[in-house]
Amino acid sequence: MTSHLEEKYQASWQERQTFAENMQPIIGQLFRNKGIEISVYGRPLLNASPIDIIKAHKSVALHEESKLRLRESFPFVEALSKMTLAPARIDIGKLAYAYLYQGQANDLSIEQYLEKELTPVTRENIDQESQDVVLYGFGRIGRLLARLLIEQTGPNAKLNLRAIVIRPAKGDDDLEKRASLLRRDSVHGAFNGSITVDKENNVIKANGAFIKVIYASSPSEVDYTAHGIDNALVVDNTGIWSDEEGLGQHLQSKGVAKVLLTAPAKGDIKNIVYGVNHDMILAEDKIVSAASCTTNAITPVLKAINDEFGIKNGHVETVHSYTNDQNLIDNYHKAPRRGRSAPLNMVISTTGAAKAVSKALPELKGLLTGNAIRVPTPNVSMAIMNLNLKKATDKEALNDYLRNISLNSELQNQVDYTASTEIVSTDLVGSRYAGVVDSQATIVDADRAVLYVWYDNEFGYSCQVVRVMLEMAGITVPTLPAN
Repeated sequence: MTSHLEEKYQASWQERQTFAENMQPIIGQLFRNKGIEISVYGRPLLNASPIDIIKAHKSVALHEESKLRLRESFPFVEALSKMTLAPARIDIGKLAYAYLYQGQANDLSIEQYLEKELTPVTRENIDQESQDVVLYGFGRIGRLLARLLIEQTGPNAKLNLRAIVIRPAKGDDDLEKRASLLRRDSVHGAFNGSITVDKENNVIKANGAFIKVIYASSPSEVDYTAHGIDNALVVDNTGIWSDEEGLGQHLQSKGVAKVLLTAPAKGDIKNIVYGVNHDMILAEDKIVSAASCTTNAITPVLKAINDEFGIKNGHVETVHSYTNDQNLIDNYHKAPRRGRSAPLNMVISTTGAAKAVSKALPELKGLLTGNAIRVPTPNVSMAIMNLNLKKATDKEALNDYLRNISLNSELQNQVDYTASTEIVSTDLVGSRYAGVVDSQATIVDADRAVLYVWYDNEFGYSCQVVRVMLEMAGITVPTLPAN
């Protein structure tokens, strides 16, 4: 016989499940019909399961004094579905919490409140032209970019994945093998959806995306207009070229307008860390770099720290998962130490990430040193930042500041924050943030601070790349509320 407490808990859980299940189709329709992406305190709900929606609401209690119930947020989602809105990312958790618990209702109905708070997008949908995208290369980053772009497929999709370019086929089953690598991933799990192969037309079909697979040995071999692709943004994730001469080859191909490199660039090419210096991207820029995963992880946090406390100097040590340029077993490698078995060794290596910070944040030029240790994990890395500050502080004040940055700043999509005492690297697989501040590990002694920042060096970085792609395409998708 169940107790009163058991019955109460079970009834509460059933209520939450019901609201989450009812919320799911509305969230999907908001995106498909209006280009609205719903989140709860930064946790995206698009394509989320009912359990994920429940967990996102539960996480509000980590940041606020009171929890947010699904029955409280549901009316806000319903109200949004009836509004005329331009594409945006809307944090329904923050809006609902402010209305219900922070005295921002001011005798307004939910509908009136949303009209006021969402003023920047409460207008007829502005028809921004969608951007054709080509992925040149289909390795770790290429396939994750494909997943992210396919996730956004729909009538309001602003980035349309039209094609991928890979080396000439090595066998009759090449296309199937490429599709299989997209379908299954040892780190990031199964693809969320359906993937089929049209071998006759060299096409991968995934969740409504119709992706042409083009085989070529170099950019000069490709005419994208022959495949109905024009004015395309080519995302080069091969790592073969990093300078203007090499990447400029893409611009010689018919149908290409711009090129984005998913690695640090050489020469005068702009290295962009979205959230920090993306405003440097001009309409006339033809080649842009999204910098490195580590530079993306550390620069937003460094900017936040420097803005508030000032940085005299510091050292960044990267504990980085092994990558594909290392050997599985001991074998020749042109780089020092990288010839030793990656799954068996910690390998001291070099990183240019600390110096590269200055390309996005010039005020820190010459103030940071850096090194790296490759470790036997397949994904998720950590940056340990040992900083000498211009202004003394303490652990609580520094953590509170970074927590607020993660929730209520222009860097809220780049910087995440955790207060967990149990979190480990695998818990961060799939994080959509550039970096996650581990507040429990923070050390502060007056003007000296040591910060630990986790980052999914594959998925989190890919999310940053997509943000740069939107900026290059001139597509604006604001995040609301802004702070």
